[in-house]
Amino acid sequence: MTMPRIANPIAKLSVLLALMVGLAACGNRDIGLHELRVRGDGPEEFAIVPAKPLETPESFAALPTPTPGGNNRTDLTPEADAVAALGGDGNRATPRGAGVGAGDGALVTYASRQGVNTGIRAQLAAEDLEFRKRASLFTWQIMREDQYYDAYRRQAIDPYLVLRAYRRAGARTPSAVPPGSN
Repeated sequence: MTMPRIANPIAKLSVLLALMVGLAACGNRDIGLHELRVRGDGPEEFAIVPAKPLETPESFAALPTPTPGGNNRTDLTPEADAVAALGGDGNRATPRGAGVGAGDGALVTYASRQGVNTGIRAQLAAEDLEFRKRASLFTWQIMREDQYYDAYRRQAIDPYLVLRAYRRAGARTPSAVPPGSN
């Protein structure tokens, strides 16, 4: 069987353009789901972090000995600052990478009472990557857009459905904002 010849140059151009668009859509399979690229020439507003203000200590003799690579009094401590802003003791907040805080030891022990899978993060990341690859097979698009909510729609829990189920079962539930009013 031979291909029919297209005599009209506009028709040739249209077919060629359609093929190019089709191939471009196939080649741009983004499995990242969230569109997180910075648009424009300006700075990334979330990368700018102000330092704490400098303060004069009450006694220069009471200052700790400087340690190369160690902490500085003006280093940011977002976890401790958040705890203090919410009325807690910011000094009890555990610095990142320092392990489990003293106040959370019992909670961590209880949560890990049936064992801990040390490789769970890597396992979940690999499984999620495979899921996103499958979800992106047929999501051809010319313009990039956020695909996150579309990909995970079947896994989302409808909070109002759960609320109604608990109320039917006789459980006391808090009031909720009606759907669509927020």
